[in-house]
Amino acid sequence: MKKYEHGGRSDVKYDFSANINPLGIPPNIKQAIINSIDSAQKYPDPECRELTEKIALKEHTKAENIVCGNGAADLIYRIVSVIKPHNAVICSPTFSEYEKALFENKCCIRKFPLCPEKDFLCDDAITEALTSDTDMLIMCNPNNPTGKVIPTDLLEKICSICEKNNIFFLCDECFMDFVKDSDQLTAGRFINNRVIILKAFTKIYAMPGIRLGYAVFGSSSLGEDVRRRGQFWAVSSIAQAAGIVALQEKDFVNKTIELIGNERRFLTESLSKLGFRVFGSDANFILFYCEFALDKILTKKSIAIRNCENFDGLGKGYFRIAVRSHEENLMFTKALKECING
Repeated sequence: MKKYEHGGRSDVKYDFSANINPLGIPPNIKQAIINSIDSAQKYPDPECRELTEKIALKEHTKAENIVCGNGAADLIYRIVSVIKPHNAVICSPTFSEYEKALFENKCCIRKFPLCPEKDFLCDDAITEALTSDTDMLIMCNPNNPTGKVIPTDLLEKICSICEKNNIFFLCDECFMDFVKDSDQLTAGRFINNRVIILKAFTKIYAMPGIRLGYAVFGSSSLGEDVRRRGQFWAVSSIAQAAGIVALQEKDFVNKTIELIGNERRFLTESLSKLGFRVFGSDANFILFYCEFALDKILTKKSIAIRNCENFDGLGKGYFRIAVRSHEENLMFTKALKECING
């Protein structure tokens, strides 16, 4: 596998490798995309002013603290290129784009290992990794591919340490919308001028092809620097229109959280009963261990799962599956039984 390869397959009938909302794009967002087609004849608003104002209301902050981007990945690279850290800390395993962005900016990277013995849960030991020469910390909350949320007391402690020691803390919360009581678990509760929170419309609204993400900055001046970095028209008019409507879909998000919670429990129990080692998750995906090449076997059944071998800190035998609809999850567990029983 390639080191920076990601999930998402178009050559199978059932794709459990990409962590997208199983409910699909809400009808109102689809209609907004259709209605915005004529706007593609003009350049989009480079400031994303209407969208930014509405995001600011949602995040209980000022518009100058919000920066929109062409997906969350676009913002990761822009933020790192502005901060230009010399020494950064990331977890292992975690989303590979952090390492790639840091590497491309010639940053020295230190990795904090998350252990299977601790169910890949981050603990207070990470604060010891924030040495005097550290100038950036990047974490994923909940983490990808482990699905674990950072404990709230630890999150508060990290935000405080970073502010005190002038360490920029980029907290990627692109999967937080799938988590129950997310308002109590977000780094937004402890935001300061060194904290940046990354969010995306990609997963929760099932619109990865539209490319829309945003960052919430504790420092408006840093936000302005990032806004001016990168391409001028980073967000298309179609993406802006979709995002404006998406922010109104509160019932859809609540319905999603309920579905994900129920189906995650179903899949976790099913995998455990089949003898797989399953790691607890708070997100819309599940990490588990299998001793044989399950991904290759399932591909023959037109089912894709995420082989996590290329995640630093994992290796052969680790797989991640997205939580899908109950019908799809039943089909998946049936296919697993067939794989085991031959």
